[in-house]
Amino acid sequence: MRTFERALVLGSGGPVGTAWMAGLACGLRRGGVDLGEADLIVGTSAGAIVAAVLATGQDPGRLAAPAGGPDARDRPRADRATAGRVFAVLGERGLEPGEARRRVGRIAFEGADPRAERAVIAARAALIGTDAWPRRRLLITAVDAGTGEPVVWDRDSGVPLAHAVAASGAFPGAVPPVGIDGRWYLDGALRSGTNADLAAGARTVVVVEPMAHLFPREPLERELAAAGADTAVSIGPDPASVRAFGPDLNDLAAWEPAYRAGLGQAGDLAQDRGGPGEPGGRLRAAWSTGADADR
Repeated sequence: MRTFERALVLGSGGPVGTAWMAGLACGLRRGGVDLGEADLIVGTSAGAIVAAVLATGQDPGRLAAPAGGPDARDRPRADRATAGRVFAVLGERGLEPGEARRRVGRIAFEGADPRAERAVIAARAALIGTDAWPRRRLLITAVDAGTGEPVVWDRDSGVPLAHAVAASGAFPGAVPPVGIDGRWYLDGALRSGTNADLAAGARTVVVVEPMAHLFPREPLERELAAAGADTAVSIGPDPASVRAFGPDLNDLAAWEPAYRAGLGQAGDLAQDRGGPGEPGGRLRAAWSTGADADR
């Protein structure tokens, strides 16, 4: 049973993926496809930042450059060794997913710095520009570091928006765990890079996946099947965007090039007047159909 028309799902991808998604959303809006008009927006990790901006009715162009934030001395430093241990756990064959997430939670607490947590929350607040949840339905994903269980927050959860967004991107080795009401939370991508199954009930689902070029498509296809949409459109970075990303998705120096690449890819999609089999045509048709149904 369809309960609403259009859902937008924004996936993980580090700071570089954040910038690219913002550029893509900005360019698509200029081309007549406003992703912020979705009835439901699901944000995971990097996608939580862009989701919060879009759902609160702001211009994604505010993310054209990294927001000024707290003193650089308090910002978390990337720890490749810790990240490597996390990926080793996640890649361990036969390990139950919940147990894998619990092990990752234990790794995350080793050497965690409270100053870095405060800095991350402040930086996310500066990026999204608000701490008030929107009226539009917005879901932000995370994982409980202690239990390994996925969590989903919305405006009725009682969690400040900036804290939810910060927790959703708290990947060990890059961002420290975020504490909320006595519990600690980690990156929602530890459950899924997109969490597209949370869009269940939508007639049309559009997924924007910054890391689509790095991982197999089968998990996303399973999630979309679980969501059961009549129409699903997924957008990953094109070759020019992948080049703009560079080798490190946490490299802030690639933020502005990635944003411009997103703008450029959106322009290509907007100029694509092909039929339903072409990416731009499919996206435009899916979004306009949902808009017509709303009227």
